[in-house]
Amino acid sequence: MSATGGSIEGVTLAGREFPATADSDVTRKLGGFSNELQPNGNGTSRNIKTRVLPAFTGIVVECDDARGDHEFLQDIADGESLVPIAVTYASGVIYQGKGTIVGDLSASNQSATASFDIMGEGKFTQQ
Repeated sequence: MSATGGSIEGVTLAGREFPATADSDVTRKLGGFSNELQPNGNGTSRNIKTRVLPAFTGIVVECDDARGDHEFLQDIADGESLVPIAVTYASGVIYQGKGTIVGDLSASNQSATASFDIMGEGKFTQQ
C-alpha cells in the first residue's frame, strides 16, 4: 500500500468545522524535540534537545460571513485558552490536539476564505 496525499478535508476548531480549500498545502509538526549535536574538544558530541511545539501551518478554509466565521476565528485568536482542534486529511487520518490561532489571521472576500496557522502544546496525535 502506498501513502495517500492530497487536499485536507477540513479543520475543526472548538467544535466548529471549516471545509479546507482544495489547494491548501498544510504543513504539520507533531511536537516533541529537535536535536542539535554540539562538538566537544575531544571529538565526541553532546545532544542538545530543544522542545518544539506542535503546529499546522498554511491552513486556508472557507470563511462564510453569514455564519460569522471570521469573528469566530478571531475570538479563538483573542482567547486566553487553547481549544480542541482536529485536521482531517485526504487519507481519512485525523490529527488532533489543543491549540490556538497564531500569527496573522486574514479573510479574503474575493475567495471567501480565511488563512491562519495553529500552534499547540504537547503533541498532536492521530485519532
